[in-house]
Amino acid sequence: MQFGSILRIVTVAAGLTVAVTATQAAELRIGTASQGGAFYPVGQAISSLVNNYADDLTMVPIVTAGSVENPRLVNNGEVDIAITNNNLSVLANKGVGPYAKSGAMNLRAIGSLHFSILHMMTLDGSDIASIADLKGKRVAVGPAGGGTIPFLGQVLGIAGLSMDDITPSFLSYGDGFSQLADGNVDAAFALSGYPAGAVMQAQANKKLKYIPITDEQLAEALATYPNYNKVVVPKATYGTDQDGIVLGVNNMLIVDAGMSDDVAFKITQAIYDHLDEFQAENAYAKQIIPEASLDLKIPLHPGAAKYFGK
Repeated sequence: MQFGSILRIVTVAAGLTVAVTATQAAELRIGTASQGGAFYPVGQAISSLVNNYADDLTMVPIVTAGSVENPRLVNNGEVDIAITNNNLSVLANKGVGPYAKSGAMNLRAIGSLHFSILHMMTLDGSDIASIADLKGKRVAVGPAGGGTIPFLGQVLGIAGLSMDDITPSFLSYGDGFSQLADGNVDAAFALSGYPAGAVMQAQANKKLKYIPITDEQLAEALATYPNYNKVVVPKATYGTDQDGIVLGVNNMLIVDAGMSDDVAFKITQAIYDHLDEFQAENAYAKQIIPEASLDLKIPLHPGAAKYFGK
């Protein structure tokens, strides 16, 4: 957090550099993801709520590599608060999986957000009719450091494949789905809230279809990865012929455990006391269930727990 009236340059691991003029209030940086997904506009809306309703605090959204990278950024102090999901927050606090080199972190939750779903899509008319059909295909897998890649690896594993069986393109969601519409990749994946701007933009030019997951594969995924959920995306969302039966995971706001109780409480109050305004500004916020904040997989920060009465 910064105080005083100065001009600063904020740089995070994803490479974004932003000039920021701070006020007398404490300035917070919220880590989001690449543009074209859900995290960035959600972060923008959260920043607006904090700026409007949290005394002595301001907030600015920062483009980052996404949900995998965000816990590291919070842990390193490069951002003060960030968006990630249940699964990754648990791995980060244990220091395992993508965080084995970083070591165990000490993250706490501020509150529950929307679901992210694993968009698994190809062009209508493609010969890709199952996850197994991705073998040997060119696949846009999202940005390096984003949450899509580990999720995709697990889904491929359920079909007996690995990342070595595909030709991955590490692109932002917007670029990945643009490449799909142009025929430069055979499939595109995005772990994002829905409707995702990247998918909507591609759907405006080409008809898309979901790569289906079988009932057996879905059951195996839910049994193996208990943080995942089955989500049904209505066919009207992206103009597909069938509803999308997909895997999803609950997102959350995370901070370091060392954040003061007062700051954590003010952030939580600014967001959840004004959920109606949040939902009017951002479609993803309509999926937020505040009570789900009591069932997240890492502990609530004491300031947030005070707000939720826990």
